[in-house]
Amino acid sequence: MIKMVEFDFNNGIKNGDTISQLRLAAIIPAYNECQSIEKLVKLVNQRAFAIVVDDGSSDNTAKLAQRAGAFVIIHPVNRGYDAALETGILAAISLGCIFAVTLDADGQHDPALLDSFRAELESGADLIVGVRDQTQRWSEELFGHVSRILWGLTDPLCGIKGYRLNIFKNESDLNTYYSIGTELTIRAIKANLKLKQLPVMTNSREGISRFGSGLKANLQIMKALFWGLFYAKKLKRISSM
Repeated sequence: MIKMVEFDFNNGIKNGDTISQLRLAAIIPAYNECQSIEKLVKLVNQRAFAIVVDDGSSDNTAKLAQRAGAFVIIHPVNRGYDAALETGILAAISLGCIFAVTLDADGQHDPALLDSFRAELESGADLIVGVRDQTQRWSEELFGHVSRILWGLTDPLCGIKGYRLNIFKNESDLNTYYSIGTELTIRAIKANLKLKQLPVMTNSREGISRFGSGLKANLQIMKALFWGLFYAKKLKRISSM
């Protein structure tokens, strides 16, 4: 049975399983990723506890993820990557996880990378950001150039990131603008938390990218960069340590 979880942002998980002493969660936001999700979850569960946030998929993503052994949370409608990421992080915290690593659902990230991310988190890193061997769009190159200058980040849009979850313990709102997963990273850096960047080899994705590679995708990324720059000076820092 798919876990149709009611998510309460004040009190955590309702109507779901209570699992204690989880160390590493792998958070996988997914939207129509039936071609890759089952294989990915099976590989992830060898190294971490897979949490799949089905963001309003119209295919069998949620069913296949649950069959493969993931803890599945379903957004009834598509709310976007940032909302799915927030849901996954808050779920991991509610389930008692200590660390979390985000992974793309399309199979581009080798689950074996979870081992090196776990090691860095256990060694004291608060935030880990992957640095891909290649990017797909000119807008990603521009975003990376700006972020290297402003925040010391080489690849802010890389989908594999690691978090020490206690840095969010005093946070009530993890998603305040359209950032494609970069807001939390910027906020953590502004709070002078310990950052580590790790090289990441990417695989060819399975299926069609949710962002695409044309003008629309580049405009979405530029929008995230614009809002990041607009909010940068007044963006709320992550306050907990």
